[in-house]
Amino acid sequence: MNIQFHSPAVYWTEALPVGNGKLGAMVFGGVEKERIALNEDTLWSGYPSDWNNLGAKEVLLKVREQIAQGKYEEADRLCKEMMGPFTQSYLPFGDLHLVMDHGNVYGQYRRKLDLSAGIATVDYSVGGVQYSREIFASYPDQAIIVRLQSSKAGQLSFRAQLDSPLRFTSSYESEHYVISGHAPEYVSPSYHHIEDPVRYGDSETTQALKFQGRLAAVHEGGTMKVDADGLHVIGATSAILYFNASTSFDPSIGASSSELNLKQITTDAIHAVSGKPYEVIRNRHLDDHNKLFGRVALSLGESIAPSDMPTDRRIAEFGSSDPGLVELLFHYGRYLLIASSRPGTQPANLQGIWNEETRAPWSSNYTLNINAEMNYWPAESCNMAEMHEPLIDFIGRLARNGKKTAETNYGARGWVAHHNSDLWAQTAPVGDFGIGDPVWAFWPMGGTWLTQHLWEHYAFSGDEVFLRETAYPIMKEAALFCLDWLIEDKDAHFITSPSTSPEQKFVIGDKHYAVSEASTMDLSLIGECFENCIQAAEQLKIDEDFAKTLLETKQRLLPLQIGKEGQLQEWSQDFEGEDVHHRHVSHLVGVYPGRLITEHSAPDLFQAAKTSLEIRGDGGTGWSLGWKIGLWARFKDGNRAERLISNLLTLIKGDEPINHDRGGVYANLFDAHPPFQIDGNFAATAGIAELLLQSHQGYLELLPALPDAWKDGFVKGLRGRGGYEVDMEWKGGALSKAEIAASKTQTCKVLARQNVRITQDGEVITYSQVGNGCIGFHAESGKRYVVSTV
Repeated sequence: MNIQFHSPAVYWTEALPVGNGKLGAMVFGGVEKERIALNEDTLWSGYPSDWNNLGAKEVLLKVREQIAQGKYEEADRLCKEMMGPFTQSYLPFGDLHLVMDHGNVYGQYRRKLDLSAGIATVDYSVGGVQYSREIFASYPDQAIIVRLQSSKAGQLSFRAQLDSPLRFTSSYESEHYVISGHAPEYVSPSYHHIEDPVRYGDSETTQALKFQGRLAAVHEGGTMKVDADGLHVIGATSAILYFNASTSFDPSIGASSSELNLKQITTDAIHAVSGKPYEVIRNRHLDDHNKLFGRVALSLGESIAPSDMPTDRRIAEFGSSDPGLVELLFHYGRYLLIASSRPGTQPANLQGIWNEETRAPWSSNYTLNINAEMNYWPAESCNMAEMHEPLIDFIGRLARNGKKTAETNYGARGWVAHHNSDLWAQTAPVGDFGIGDPVWAFWPMGGTWLTQHLWEHYAFSGDEVFLRETAYPIMKEAALFCLDWLIEDKDAHFITSPSTSPEQKFVIGDKHYAVSEASTMDLSLIGECFENCIQAAEQLKIDEDFAKTLLETKQRLLPLQIGKEGQLQEWSQDFEGEDVHHRHVSHLVGVYPGRLITEHSAPDLFQAAKTSLEIRGDGGTGWSLGWKIGLWARFKDGNRAERLISNLLTLIKGDEPINHDRGGVYANLFDAHPPFQIDGNFAATAGIAELLLQSHQGYLELLPALPDAWKDGFVKGLRGRGGYEVDMEWKGGALSKAEIAASKTQTCKVLARQNVRITQDGEVITYSQVGNGCIGFHAESGKRYVVSTV
């Protein structure tokens, strides 16, 4: 289960990622000069500020008047007056540089990332000596570890040094090499062209974050000294480098804190890890990683690529025709989420935790109109519920800040979030007070969509304490905002206004417009938020009157419309979109990842949504292809989904510029918009899981959309809503056996396309027909049930 190469990385997107949620590293694998690019998940520009817009409330009424009169151009212009500042940017920490004394003439080169171990390795020979490096990011020991070895005693000599593109100073303390600095107070988005895009404050008085990185080494044989140029190891046989970094961000206050002693934090971390034997550190890492990564297994058939083939050649020559490469893509998404999102860390951003640019694409922030949500689609279904926690914690921070934004900007109850956010949990619409285009900058449904993650975390686990104490209070406040945001149209339907379909404009004549009223995405997200709150209130036996209000309002939402081409309309009117093949499929959110539109609940809309996806086509950026895989899984068309996987497994060169029309994967399997966005990796993993198991309609559906290309295989450890874990085997394209484990005692419902036999510990379990082709049987907590075809 390796990503592997026969040469060092030239581009960052050829390097190998390791991470522990807080610290990230990209391993280039250079021979004479090695670069390991470093990140720390709280290192962002800026500081908390008042991003709300006091004038937005008055402008809102004017915008609604213009939309009601069909004056969309004026409505677009006015919406610019409702914006706040751009978000801040996620920053690179810097680089760990190794300069080896053996020169650059080498042979027998191998560089690989073992996903099952979470360890990157580099091996090569120089002059008859084998050199090796082993790099991993330990979660138990909170450090990045680099072990260097030579096959002959005394042949390992090198210098190790830290630097950063941010303002910093370096120093050495005893046997530690240290860099300390501070972040910029403002970093403009890369698409915003201004004279001073990166602005620093005074190092003593700045409100921006302080940071520190600390490097230490333990060596076997030879000597070591530390000076202003770094750590120098001479004539050793092996050496272990330990790196830790921290910033002054205090999550308890959501701001920089002068109370945090960075020297003490990094020193304590280095002392704790460097005092342990290497095998202990390595085994602690392996145990921790395997407890998470080992939960799920997948086989789609025998790989057809040679076992030692470099990954970039494998992508280019075989693509999805190699079952092993599809398996690798699936597992890579799981690996990346484990590496970039751990309890107590920040949620995975647009690039997870890996970023080398001070002005990263789209600020490497949290893009709430699809991308941040997409990052967490595999968390529950692929058995990584703990990895969901950072996003859930972040939603809580957004809810607190978003309450003030809702009140200030709109005079509304509850809480709101918009298109983008950042470390500081910005909740106002971005756009720099009028520079942004409303088609992306003005979108007040970010909080509403994020509440789906709270409900899903409950739906998969059945944890009623979480529902009562965490999820429902935040969901309820989001629903309160929606109640106040909705207005009545002339037919007494509830609609949203102003409304956009994220990043897609509609066309009237030769004019393109952003805002209208009641986009399908708005209504779908609100409808599902209301439904989740209604079900939660019923489950918790509280808020009966509030749930009744939500139901009555939901029933009066403007019905979703079917257009002249038989498609699900993207807007309340049958507008033409500016791009028939647009990368966003926002109007289909009720099909996937939502459950508002299913073949049972709304068959006409379900078919219309399928027509919409056919019209969109099979192209798109990397993350867009990932979304479409999940959608075709819900439409039960596994072969069409497999075609999208094939399109995603298109090799993109490391220096390709931004492209809104086509994407794929880079050499290291990172998702390519292009540029790199990690969301497509997560969407592909979730989509593959969705082809094998679905549970959104209240029952388990086994192999709902198995592609013909995956004739024989098995999967272990997938999760279904209701607290189930499912293993399956199939042969000749049909289910042969499944094992279902229940985490709570209940009636387990399974869609049965064939005659089945259910046993538990060898005893036959009786079942009954429960409608929609489903069978139901009594499942007890902690027991495993075998479903076999007869």
